[in-house]
This record gives sequence, C-alpha cells and structure tokens, in this order.
Amino acid sequence: MQNIVGHTEITRSANAVATPQILPSGAALGAEIRGVDFSLPVPDDVKDALRKTWADHLVLLIRGQDIDDEQLLATSGIFGHPHEAASRKYHLNVGHKVDDKHMISRHPSVSIISNLDENGTPVKDNGGLGSFEVVWHTDNSYVEVPPAGSMLYALEVPPPGCGGDTSFSNQYLAYEELPDALKKAIEGRAQVHDSSRNSAGILRPGVKLPTTPEEVEGPVHPLVRVHPVTRRRALYLGRRRDWPSNYIVGMPNEDSEALLDALWNHATQPKYAWTHTWRVGDIVLWDNRCCMHYRTEIDLAYRRVMHRTTIKGEPIVAA
Repeated sequence: MQNIVGHTEITRSANAVATPQILPSGAALGAEIRGVDFSLPVPDDVKDALRKTWADHLVLLIRGQDIDDEQLLATSGIFGHPHEAASRKYHLNVGHKVDDKHMISRHPSVSIISNLDENGTPVKDNGGLGSFEVVWHTDNSYVEVPPAGSMLYALEVPPPGCGGDTSFSNQYLAYEELPDALKKAIEGRAQVHDSSRNSAGILRPGVKLPTTPEEVEGPVHPLVRVHPVTRRRALYLGRRRDWPSNYIVGMPNEDSEALLDALWNHATQPKYAWTHTWRVGDIVLWDNRCCMHYRTEIDLAYRRVMHRTTIKGEPIVAA
C-alpha cells in the first residue's frame, strides 16, 4: 500500500478523507484506490495523482461511492472529456425512448448497463447485453475514434458467485510477450472492426448481419497501437464475433482467421488478467487503449444495474 499523493492529508474542505492510498491487485493490472469520496470536490493534486495511477495500473477500483449521474460524469471528467456511447444511436434509431430507465439514460454521456426488461425484471436478452456472458472485447472499437476509457458504477449487483464478475486483460504485456513470429506477422497490419454486434454477440437493433467479409462494416484500426500517455505498445484486437467479423486487411481470409485465432488465444491468457467481483457503490475505470475486458453470465434470479460513462479518446496511432 502506498500514498497516492505526496502529502499527509488532502484539503478537508474539498474532500474530507485521509490521504488516498493505492492497493495494487497483485495481478497483471489493476489497483484499488482508498480515501476518495467522489460526492465531494476533488483537489487538483489528487486529480493529477489519480490520472498517473490510472496510467500505471490500467484499471482503477474505488469502492463505497454514493453519487448521482452528474457526479459520475464529474468523476469521469477527471480523466477526460465525455464520449457518447456508440451503441446508444442503435437503440434510438429503432425507437427506444430516452426515458426508458432500464434501457437508455436521459443523459447522452451515461449508458445504463442492466439485465432488466421494460418491466424491471431480470432477463437473459433485453436487446442489449442482458444477462449474457460478455466475451473479451474493447469498448466501442467499432468507431473511428474509440473512447480512451470506460467507467462503470454499480447500483445493483448479484451476490458473489451469481455472475456478473468482470475480468480485465493487460494488452501491453500481451504484445511484449508475443512470440517473435507473431510480432513479425502483424507488423504494420490493420484490421476491420465489426460494428454489427454488441459485446454479447447480439445483432444491434436495425443492423443487417454480414454474410461475407465484404459486408462487414466498421473502421480500420492497427493491430498494434501506441498509447498516447505512456508511449507503450499494446495489442488492439477490439472484438470478434462469429465469422464473418473482424478481418485483417490485405490478407487472404483463411490466413487472416488463423492469425487472429493465434492473437486472441495469446492475448486472453489468464496470466494477463485480473477479475473483479462487484459490490454496490463500486466504481471501476479501465483503459480501452491497452486492456480488454470480459463479463461472466448473470444468474436470472438477480438484478444487475450499472451506469457507465466513456471518456473521449484520441485518433489511434499505429506502432
């Protein structure tokens, strides 16, 4: 455990807590921050220290928070400007109402992540992520300028052991430990990022399922990107669904599939990961530029409701 700032106590008039402390997870990424109350103003030096800690640990956990959406946006704003979630437009385009409290937040920069239907009942499929297993992915990689980070705030969670745990994977290490042959194979390569399906693999509202690689819609991003803050290289795989989905540009389909299989098998190894079991009041912030995440399936006996913000990113720089 270490202090997050270099003095013994932050200004009590601004945030009446003792000096924030860092507790690294002991895994390949992740750290818990203690001693910050985001319902109160946060001094500039603590904001600076939080940003540095995020760059160092990729994923931050802050427990015991009690905040509203405006305070959540202010907390997210410590790390960057808001990014409107790309999935929101798909729901609005097919007539989902912004006052549907279980589907879409009134605020364009806050997404509701829940397993509830329109009656507030837990279901497997609610048109969004529902209670499905959410396989390894990077948020919004299917847009031209993906978000730098995502922040998730837990309002209702299942009991431990009943699903909904979230794992994170360090893609700096995944790149650094790639076998030389794989590093050489992806040098200068880019892939199309499939925008047709969500993080649970469900077709987005109003979207046609691709049947050939040529029908896959989405931007082209490099397989290896340079982080704008740390300047480290990271694998950038995004998301991958049943074929046809992401594919490597300029490579025969069979070779593209084989190479992507090898990269995904390498990048999602347990040694690169840390898993978080949620409690009400938890805030977790992760860096989409250098880590992926995954969620386990949720027991349908339990409600799970989260509010999420995303943080505006920068144009991707290829390694």
